[in-house]
Amino acid sequence: MAEEIKEEKIEVPEKFKKLVEEIEKMSVLDLSELVKILEKKFGVSASAPVAVAVSGAAGAGDAPAEEKSSFNIELKVVGDKKIEVIKVVRDITGKGLKEAKDLVDAAAAAPQMIKENAKKEEAEDIKKKFEAAGAKVELK
Repeated sequence: MAEEIKEEKIEVPEKFKKLVEEIEKMSVLDLSELVKILEKKFGVSASAPVAVAVSGAAGAGDAPAEEKSSFNIELKVVGDKKIEVIKVVRDITGKGLKEAKDLVDAAAAAPQMIKENAKKEEAEDIKKKFEAAGAKVELK
């Protein structure tokens, strides 16, 4: 909560007030989509650089027989153990309880991206955790 109070005291320059107000009204799902669009448009990443993704993308056209080394993990079906799935999402993403719950709730309507550019072993491990919680995920 101390962080929330600190955030409220941040002075937003007049030229950005309307934009900040619009962003504040957005859901977590919409914000995630916006970040992805901005990353693509400007060729930047909001997360730490991942060398595997760059090398995997560069070599993808050269060697079609090469096994995929990084995966995006998408939550398709939540299942009956929603609380367990929320715990797994929190563990994997590091999100807070509300953000994890919002993501799991959104997955009931449409598949949700849980993690991008995970190494094969990590992706398989994450898939097992979700399946143990009764959820279904897809590795892309």
